[in-house]
Amino acid sequence: MNFVDLHTHSSASDGTLSPEELIALAVSKNLKAIALTDHDTVDGIPRAKAAAAALGLELIPGMELSCIYRETEIHILGFFADETSQILRDGLARFCQVRDTRNQDMMARFQEDGFDISWDDLRHGDPDTVITRAHFARVLTEKGYVSSPSQAFEKYLQYGGRYCTRPKRVTAEQVMELLRACRAWPCLAHPMQYHMGYREIRELALHLKELGLRGLEVYHSSHHQGQSAKLQVITKELGLLPSGGSDFHGSNKPDVELGRGRGGLRVSYALLKDIKEDYYG
Repeated sequence: MNFVDLHTHSSASDGTLSPEELIALAVSKNLKAIALTDHDTVDGIPRAKAAAAALGLELIPGMELSCIYRETEIHILGFFADETSQILRDGLARFCQVRDTRNQDMMARFQEDGFDISWDDLRHGDPDTVITRAHFARVLTEKGYVSSPSQAFEKYLQYGGRYCTRPKRVTAEQVMELLRACRAWPCLAHPMQYHMGYREIRELALHLKELGLRGLEVYHSSHHQGQSAKLQVITKELGLLPSGGSDFHGSNKPDVELGRGRGGLRVSYALLKDIKEDYYG
């Protein structure tokens, strides 16, 4: 059976592997295809495409967009993104400006309180990376302020806290409008991470479906088998398609393996085949 991973990150956002290294790792793990879904950017896609073509791996160009739904931050994946689309690039630039404003506020608060953190530390040699909370978590760990990235999130990077005020809101409606405009295939990412009950997840998915949602990430590193089974029921009820991926970030999430998640994840190529048929008609 052929396997895929439809949720991965590179150093273009908050992963630690370059797009080329990510592709090489996928090939070494005998994956048939991966989707590159960096946060709020498609800048890594051209490099990933070139590496995938050279190594014979199928690449699904994508992105993962953050937004707000009823006071909760959610993430929506967009598959088959055209990185050359000016509509897409303009939209991502608007969204990234919101993130940049939040990052500047975070940096100012850390520096005011005596933390030895710089922009160069966060960028880690890549001036074009889209900085996320994971970058702050990595630097806080490297500098010895915490023992692990997870502790950094718990202690310093919770939304609404001293160092991580909630950013100006990009709404789910705005994200779905952009994904429709650039003809990407929208999929709700890791629904169990939003601390909602199944009824609330169904309501969220139904609301997004009315805006053009096509898929639900049923299989994910943070989902156990019982949760995936219930999400599959919701997917069928709403006429959506299931997707799945590890949410691989390299050493920023050291317990998450490409293609295998935390050990038990295996996503069949059959899911990608159905998604491609839905997208291309």
